[in-house]
Amino acid sequence: MFKVASLLSMAMMLGSFAVTAEAAVSAQEAQKLVTVLMPQGGERAGNADGSIPAWTGGLVKPPIPYKSGDHYVDPFPEDKPLFTITAANLEHYKDKLTPGQIAMFKTYPDSYQMPVYQTRRTAAAPQWVYDNTLKNATTAKLQEGGDGFSDAFGGIPFPIPQSGVEAVWNHLARYRGTHLVQPLNEASVDTNGSFTMYRYQQEVLFNYYDQKSSFAELQNVMFHYFSVAISPPRSAGEVDLVYETMDQVKEPRLAWAYEPGTRRVRRAPTLAYDTPGDNDGLMTLDSKDMFNGSPDRFDWKLIGKKEIYIPYNNYKMTRADVAYKDLLKPGHLNPAYTRNELHRVWVVEGTLKASARHLYSKRTLYFDEDSWQIVLADQYDGHGELWRVSISYLINYYNLPTVWSAVDVFHDLQSRRYVAQKLDSEEPRGIDFDQPNPPSDYFNPAELRRRGTR
Repeated sequence: MFKVASLLSMAMMLGSFAVTAEAAVSAQEAQKLVTVLMPQGGERAGNADGSIPAWTGGLVKPPIPYKSGDHYVDPFPEDKPLFTITAANLEHYKDKLTPGQIAMFKTYPDSYQMPVYQTRRTAAAPQWVYDNTLKNATTAKLQEGGDGFSDAFGGIPFPIPQSGVEAVWNHLARYRGTHLVQPLNEASVDTNGSFTMYRYQQEVLFNYYDQKSSFAELQNVMFHYFSVAISPPRSAGEVDLVYETMDQVKEPRLAWAYEPGTRRVRRAPTLAYDTPGDNDGLMTLDSKDMFNGSPDRFDWKLIGKKEIYIPYNNYKMTRADVAYKDLLKPGHLNPAYTRNELHRVWVVEGTLKASARHLYSKRTLYFDEDSWQIVLADQYDGHGELWRVSISYLINYYNLPTVWSAVDVFHDLQSRRYVAQKLDSEEPRGIDFDQPNPPSDYFNPAELRRRGTR
C-alpha cells in the first residue's frame, strides 16, 4: 500500500459515500477554483520540498518555430534527466511509483527505465473552458448511480470531486479541442520487438465543447467519432461511427460499423466494455484513451491523492525524425524517448460489480490533477492478479492548449507484448485541430459507406 500525503487524508474518506444524483458544490466551495485551486481543480501550490512547483498558468503559447500542422516542437530542449529509475535502484523510488510501474521494472529488469526530469506544470486550457468549469461546479449533477451527468457544458463537470465516478466523468469530458482530424497509427509489438502497423484516420467532433451550442442543445451526445481503416489491405475501408452519450442510463453509446466486404452498415452494440480494443486482443475497448465509455460496470472509489513519477511533456517521441523502429522496442518503448516528472495524481479504484461481467475484476486509474487526463491504469484479472498496465505519454498541445497523450501504450504482462496507439512521427503531418466544424449531418450512419470506399 502506498502512503497518501497527510494534508489530503480527508480525501481518503470520500470513497465511502454512496453515489447520489446530487454532485454540485456550493458557490463558496467553487470559489476555491479562483484562489487555492487551479481553474480545473488541481492544487495551485507546489509540494513541501519544492520538487513539484506551484502552477503559474501553464504553457499557453507555441514555442518558435512551431506552426499549425507541424509535429510538436519540444519547448524544453535543453532539459536533462535529474536521475533515472532502473531495476537496480527501484527500492529507493518505489514509494512514488504505482504497482503497474513496479511490475514493469520486474518484468523487464534489464531494459525498462524511467528518466526523471524537472517537473514542469504545463497544463492549461482556454479561459472560456475555465469559466465554464467554474459554472459547472455549482450546477453539474450525476444521474442516479453515477452512470451519466447533466447540467454541465464546455468544461470539467466536477472540478472538486466528491466520488470516484465524478473523477471518471472528468476524464471523459475533459477538453481536447472542438474538432480534430488525426492519423491514428497502432503497432502491435511482439516479444522480439517486431511489430505490425495498422493505420487509421480519426475524426472527432466534441459537441460538448462547441462554443455555439449549450447543454440543452446537445441532445445527450457528448461527441461524434469516425475511424476509417487505411491499412493493412485486409482492413482497409472499415469504418466505425460512435455517438458518445452523457446520460448513459437514458441512452447507451450508439455505434455503427461498415464492412467493405459485405458493403453493409450495421449497428455495433459490442463496440464497448471488454470487446477487444486492438487487432491482437491485448487490450479491451474501454481501455482506449486509458478509459472510455460507460462507467456502469464498476463501483468507483476515490482513494485520494499521491505524488508519483508520471510521463509528462513527452515531446521527444513526436518528432518527425523518430522512426517507429527506434521507438518500439521489445517489451516497451525506448526509454531514451521518454520523460517522467513528479506530479500529484488522483487515485481511483474501480471494482467490478457483483451483477456485472468484465475481463477485469479491478482497475486502478491515476488522474493527472492538473488536467484530469488518466495517465496510468492498472488492470487486474479475475483472480485479482495484475494483468495489464496502460501508460499515457502526455504532452501539452499548446496551440489549443490542453494536456493529452502523444502516445498511449497498453502492456500485457502475461504475454509480454504491447500495443502502442496514436503513433504519428512518421506521418507528414500530425493532429489537426484547426479544421472548421463539419455540418450537422456529417457524422451520420448513411455516410459510412461513402467514407469506407477503398
